[in-house]
Amino acid sequence: MPPKVVLVVIDGMTPAAFERAVEDGSAPALAHLAAHGEYRQATSVFPSLTPVCLSSIATGAGPAVHGIPSLVWWHRQERRIVEYGSSFAAIRAAGFSQAVVDTIFNMNAKHLSREAATVYEAVEDAGFVAAAVNITCYRGRHRHLATVPGVTRVAYGPKRFFYYSLFESDRTGAPLAVLNRSGGSVDAYAAAVGRWLVTRDGFDFLAYYLSGYDYASHTHGPEAAAEVSLPRTDAAIGALLEAAGGPDEFLERYAVIVHSDHGQTSVTQAARLELPFADLAEQVVVTASNRAGQVYLLPRARLEAADLARRLDGEPAVELTLRLEDGEAVARRDGEELRFKPAGTGGWTTSGDASLLDHPDALGRAWSALCNPNAGELLVSAAAGWELADLGGGHHAGGGSHGSLAAGDSLVPLLTVGVAAEPQSITDVAPAVLAHLGVDVPASMQAPVRVG
Repeated sequence: MPPKVVLVVIDGMTPAAFERAVEDGSAPALAHLAAHGEYRQATSVFPSLTPVCLSSIATGAGPAVHGIPSLVWWHRQERRIVEYGSSFAAIRAAGFSQAVVDTIFNMNAKHLSREAATVYEAVEDAGFVAAAVNITCYRGRHRHLATVPGVTRVAYGPKRFFYYSLFESDRTGAPLAVLNRSGGSVDAYAAAVGRWLVTRDGFDFLAYYLSGYDYASHTHGPEAAAEVSLPRTDAAIGALLEAAGGPDEFLERYAVIVHSDHGQTSVTQAARLELPFADLAEQVVVTASNRAGQVYLLPRARLEAADLARRLDGEPAVELTLRLEDGEAVARRDGEELRFKPAGTGGWTTSGDASLLDHPDALGRAWSALCNPNAGELLVSAAAGWELADLGGGHHAGGGSHGSLAAGDSLVPLLTVGVAAEPQSITDVAPAVLAHLGVDVPASMQAPVRVG
């Protein structure tokens, strides 16, 4: 069994797209890996939004542990909105400079909980070399200076650290990452860096993040994304195989895990989550993006989370809401409620209609989201076909989106090659990597409670 590990994260790829690509031969690199590995469908976290998902992958823990609650959220201590890049209009609405700093620096340096160990920290504390390409949750032990003149902030990442041409621990000759995102320049940059790393066998663990598929899926929809982006995605994976001398030689050197961070579903309509709370401007802050939203109660609020939930009864864009109440979680859909909390036996105590949460691993994912100290008092999961517009009014109606508890947003393809573990969730991946390397799994990477 190869001792070194390559983790490939394909942003936004659905299980159906992965399975189709392997079966019809349209993705030869993925097909070769699949022919030598074990495939399954796994679950994402909630909200199934990229900053939350990538933080869960990197920390091996859910939002309750790592503290990243959404793509956009209210910072209670600083009394401001944090926006990680829903759209250019949303970034501008949140304050361009602040949003850029939050996305590139603060998410890792300040917002990601210090109680949550990252896979890079654990790998390198054990004496191995970790590498990361473009993944936005990157916190590690090594200090890196920016490549852009005038950028004085430093980032702490793994020893081999490459972040969209802004941070580069080594000179690789890779093209500029952000030259033409719609044309695939970001994944082309990742491919060039990945080729350089594999050629030099320059790591023990590599996190290799490909974001182009999600970009295409947002624009064209999850069904059409494969036609637009799959050749580029597969070529970026193929670059790693070729750099090792060929597919078989690659698998002689590396164990591999391939998965996506979340799924995507088609959306045809958009709604402003702020509208049902328009008369509460002095009492609440509403943050929404893609297919998830949160409502925060301000200190001067004269109502409770249950009152907020009732306001969304009958809203066509909302499938269900979640809140904490008297030590229990409460899911509400169309006026009906389900209460639940963890039981001492490792299961759940529930009361009410369990069908309200008939989503993949819904109780565990909802509980973790609600227990995040940075989460709102009310969490919102969008209805099928709907998206919740962001701060700038942006949405992907006519394309694809994600973020909800629904299966289409939440199920991901997961392939392991040469790894003994059988991850069932994206939070199981980091512990699987550490176990493969013989590294002790930190206490923060605890397997979530699941009911079959």
